[in-house]
Amino acid sequence: MKVLRKIIKIDEELCNGCGLCVPDCAEGSLQIVAGKARLMADKLCDGLGACLGSCPTGALTIVEREAEEFDETAVHALLGSQETPPASVQHGSGCPSARLQTFQAASPCQAANRPALQPDSALSHWPVQIRLIPPTAAFLDNCDLLVAADCTAVSYAGFHRDFLAGRVVMMGCPKFDDQQLYVDRFTEIFRTRKLRSLTILIMEVPCCHTMLQIVRKAWNQAKPDCPVRQVVISTRGEIKEETTW
Repeated sequence: MKVLRKIIKIDEELCNGCGLCVPDCAEGSLQIVAGKARLMADKLCDGLGACLGSCPTGALTIVEREAEEFDETAVHALLGSQETPPASVQHGSGCPSARLQTFQAASPCQAANRPALQPDSALSHWPVQIRLIPPTAAFLDNCDLLVAADCTAVSYAGFHRDFLAGRVVMMGCPKFDDQQLYVDRFTEIFRTRKLRSLTILIMEVPCCHTMLQIVRKAWNQAKPDCPVRQVVISTRGEIKEETTW
């Protein structure tokens, strides 16, 4: 029997098949099929939207439409028939670019065995793109956050040494990416994660200053409590300006 109720909607144009939503669905009703998230059946979705926060592209929304009533018995039967927990689906069929990883610093022995001209990377996690990092990522907890415009990493020669080391980085281009997605992502992070500090690294070009507007908008909505450092890099790769909030 169909009733008017809230239920998940998946935008296939936005879905990148990362699979991050799968383990967050307590009913086990989401699967990755042909590279896209799919709802196995309307009756398996309770419409509460626990999976929304894990979607890096905003492909998941809650809509109100006619659908089969939520069937808790069917959910229990589905979960009981699954040989592996839903979380394993993420690792088997998700997009590798969006799988959360945390890296350990190289040991003295590992560092000693590397070529002399190959310095250690200061990157501590993966992914790094703003749109791919969910607010629930564990590496965001109690971190020093670096929000960096994409071009800064190739413009400033000491990016790893001076900015990335010891920080969690979120990178993106405000000119080409979804600015509202950025605002929503940062707002959620500022509201739900305790940050030790925030560093914003942008280029001097006008379009890059949009990143500041995005972060400030999210900052004003969430009002987190941590120091902010703002750094502008010139197109010649030099620190042109540095301020604090």
